[in-house]
Amino acid sequence: MLVHWIWLAHRPGFGPRTKAQLLEHFRDPEAVYYADEEALGQLGLSSDVRAALLDKNLDSSEKILEDCQKKRLNILTLQDAAYPSRLKNIPDPPLVLYYKGQLPDFDGSPVIGVVGTRKASAYGLTVAKRMGYQIGKCGGLVVSGMAYGIDGLAMSGALTAGAKTVGVLGCGADIVYPQSNRSLFRDVERYGCILSEFAPGQNAAKWTFPMRNRIISGLSCGVLVVEAPEKSGALITARLALEQGRDVFAVPGNIDMPTCAGSNELLRDGAIMVSSGWDVLSEYQSLFPDKIHREDAPCLQRAYPQELAGQEGEKMPPRVAQTPRIPEETTHLKKNLEKKSIDKEPVEAYSDVNVDLSRLSEDEQRIVLCLKNGQRLVDDVIAETGMTTGKLLGALTMLELKGVIRRLPGKRISLK
Repeated sequence: MLVHWIWLAHRPGFGPRTKAQLLEHFRDPEAVYYADEEALGQLGLSSDVRAALLDKNLDSSEKILEDCQKKRLNILTLQDAAYPSRLKNIPDPPLVLYYKGQLPDFDGSPVIGVVGTRKASAYGLTVAKRMGYQIGKCGGLVVSGMAYGIDGLAMSGALTAGAKTVGVLGCGADIVYPQSNRSLFRDVERYGCILSEFAPGQNAAKWTFPMRNRIISGLSCGVLVVEAPEKSGALITARLALEQGRDVFAVPGNIDMPTCAGSNELLRDGAIMVSSGWDVLSEYQSLFPDKIHREDAPCLQRAYPQELAGQEGEKMPPRVAQTPRIPEETTHLKKNLEKKSIDKEPVEAYSDVNVDLSRLSEDEQRIVLCLKNGQRLVDDVIAETGMTTGKLLGALTMLELKGVIRRLPGKRISLK
């Protein structure tokens, strides 16, 4: 019964990972509910966990069900067919999700988590909105935390592109947080989805945001960090993404700005450097050929003055319904794009390596030699060089910055 799902999901004193293990052992939450002290004692659980599971009072769970009905919240359990497979396969999936709006097809969509600092610069806000717009326009689904700054502007950009977007909250799905984002909240609820694992009425707290972050990364194919300082929740999301086997992308930022220090550090450590939404989505074109399409005339999305005021003084919520300015003539743009090396057919054979190896490190030289006969899969380069994944990705970033290599769709790389 649904009440037993809620009962297990909100047992205090232990986390989602233990709850998922209990569910795997007993098969369904009703069996967990009816398990006696003897059955629980055989599992090696701590006394606190056993005490929480032996509390069979369902009053609070029934109250949550009533609140969901009053507030028109839908409930999704771990065993429902619509539960996202990517999220189900993380080590600590939420047993229950509460949501408003239309639940998208997570499994059939290229889902990109977009995160960053709340105290973003004007550059970061503009790039966030542009990235959200371009990802949505090219067929991607933007997932974010709907906070001030980068999160809200990325979701605003996706909505402006006419795409769906999903806001994952660190509070109940019935609570508008932050309050100045109420306009964005309403638009996301209408044209996308508001999602939370927290019961209705649960307020945001410091401990709820890291839990929310694992859902953002867990739903995503990859996570894009637009702008983040050295100590940032966005970096927590990036770390969780790596632990969950997701790709991590980052936008290069001003080296003199503290708000860019963390995202620039990600690039140094091997994150994929991107400058457009297409750079992100092209990595998944082979997985979603019917969903992803390149847009050669992207709208130059900017953070408007009222949006900047909303981030700083919290006086106005971000607007999401501006009419995008599309260039009237795109023929010259297409011709310019065709001239760039990234759009040329890859050269399949090199008779020699036309690179000054003396200016490269030993690891970078090994990678260049692996690429002398043409483009290669990243995994093949890892196998041939014997380098760790982190070390190789860091070296690839340096080679890309030096103009030696280029990244290609499908996780391939080649010499320029």
